Amino acid sequence: MKIEWAPKGVPMERRRQTFAMAFLILSFMILSFGSYFFVAAVLFYGSLLWRTIMVIYLVYVYANHKRTHSIMDGNGWKINRNNWLFRHYRDYFPVQLVKTAELPPNKNYILASFPHGILGTGISINMGLDISKWLQLFPQVRPKVATLDQNFLTPIVRGLLRSWGLVSVSKEALVYLLTKSNDPKHKDNRDGFTSNAVAILVGGAQEALDSHPGKYILTLKNRKGFVKMAIRTGSSIVPTFSFGEVDILDQVANPPNSRVRRFQDFVKRITGISPLIPVGRGIFNYSFGFLPNRRRIVQVVGAPIDVVQSDQPDAAYVDKIHKQVIDDLEKMFAKYKDQYIPNSKQDKLIIH
Repeated sequence: MKIEWAPKGVPMERRRQTFAMAFLILSFMILSFGSYFFVAAVLFYGSLLWRTIMVIYLVYVYANHKRTHSIMDGNGWKINRNNWLFRHYRDYFPVQLVKTAELPPNKNYILASFPHGILGTGISINMGLDISKWLQLFPQVRPKVATLDQNFLTPIVRGLLRSWGLVSVSKEALVYLLTKSNDPKHKDNRDGFTSNAVAILVGGAQEALDSHPGKYILTLKNRKGFVKMAIRTGSSIVPTFSFGEVDILDQVANPPNSRVRRFQDFVKRITGISPLIPVGRGIFNYSFGFLPNRRRIVQVVGAPIDVVQSDQPDAAYVDKIHKQVIDDLEKMFAKYKDQYIPNSKQDKLIIH
């Protein structure tokens, strides 16, 4: 394989963007796995004092998560969600945010987000790491991104996730956020925000398995839990689509029923996580590596779908709202694909 090296004359700004990308990817990988090794090392080889401190910390993490679902109210420290590093991370692709309708801050929202891609990059940047664009377009609406519940039991990493506005996708955490008061005078809204918008990557790990450049394959037909949650809490559903999300990374070929896919499905059933093998670029080359490629991602935020609140959602009503979400996504893809996807004539939206 011929290696395509990055040219020497790359502008300094692009070098800074690549540095930000590499730093974030490597740091998170090291922290995610390293935190468990660190805890094990302290428990096995640390002094009695350090072992005691570690045990107390682990008990605190578990107890705190069970009590609060690890939710950080408000938007947290601004510097954690809008800084030099995250702005360069955004500009690396770049990631854009498009508003098509108002989101009044007098109610709460579930953003049904598609596609998942390998990393869920568009939604994570716009509503997690760098929320400056979001706050300009949707003032008084707090952006949150839901992720797997077990992530908040990971030592050290859980603190970072909370500071970036990530929340557990568990039923208890979603109910807590989506039933928050929208009254400006309520004590929970002293920060000037009166609404919570929680993004859920509905397709999850299954949709990630189908992520390949140019292939927009959504896992949605049998995913109705988010609709039931919206009805139970009276939250509006906002369909959102990230064009270009599937193009930043490929993965090792894993067609259905292949050995690779069967292994991935097996691990996913046990852990809830898809063991993907990403294929991207390197720091100094464009041919191979684990860094995402520079491809524009445009997250289009659709119009809210209002629902009638009910503690016991009727199955027929759930199906009606679910169909409306699918219809809106199909219309959104048809309307914007030529604008935001290069050579889009061959691209089709497939919904499983």
